[in-house]
Amino acid sequence: MQIDNQTVIVTGGGSGLGEATARHFASLGARVAIFDLGAEQAEAVATEIGGRAFPLDVTDADAVGRAVETVASEMGGLRAAVNCAGIAGAARVVGREGKLALDLFEKTIRVNLFGTYNVMSHAARAMSELDPLGEERGVVVNTASIAYEDGQLGQTAYAASKGAIAALCLPAARDLAKLGIRVAAIAPGLFNTPMMQGLPPETTEAITSNIPFPARLGAPEEYARMAAHIVENSYINGTTIRLDGAVRLPQR
Repeated sequence: MQIDNQTVIVTGGGSGLGEATARHFASLGARVAIFDLGAEQAEAVATEIGGRAFPLDVTDADAVGRAVETVASEMGGLRAAVNCAGIAGAARVVGREGKLALDLFEKTIRVNLFGTYNVMSHAARAMSELDPLGEERGVVVNTASIAYEDGQLGQTAYAASKGAIAALCLPAARDLAKLGIRVAAIAPGLFNTPMMQGLPPETTEAITSNIPFPARLGAPEEYARMAAHIVENSYINGTTIRLDGAVRLPQR
């Protein structure tokens, strides 16, 4: 699968890992469609890279379906989808004064897991209608997190959502194999995204001190290059790749 002159959807493409991915794929010659809840950010990035923005909520399956149909019909046959949209919240199972985290858990699962599944499903259907390019029709890259294996205190919702994304990777790849569509996932570690940039310097220093090598936060562009490599490497399928500088998260 060559990226040049192909159409790619990137969710969460208005900022962070998604923005870096949208920019990188565009630099490789792709036509990029950005799905993002933040209309202004998505439009700004799309304008700069010559792509197209679709302001939407990835948990809305109907909205996702309409947008994918538009991309497929107006931007050329859809060949790849990279799911970067997601949220992260922290709350213990039982917090102070017996407070529960049920609302946060449900919201996190809906955005991170249901949103990913919505886009993957609609994108795969659009890809299935295309003629193969060599051996394959398309590629889906989902975003898990090292928290799926190393979840810290307060990360039950986030770790569960990302663990589900990692777990669905192999069966989804098997489901879609007969259609010539690959599915893989990236489990990023600690990256220099807007969420990290909002932390005090001393907190960031404490976090990075636990990363063996290189002893720094990951650059979003490194995630983007991994996503591009997965798209271009036809033998990567049904697996989750950790991208983390060999870090293993401690309890807290």
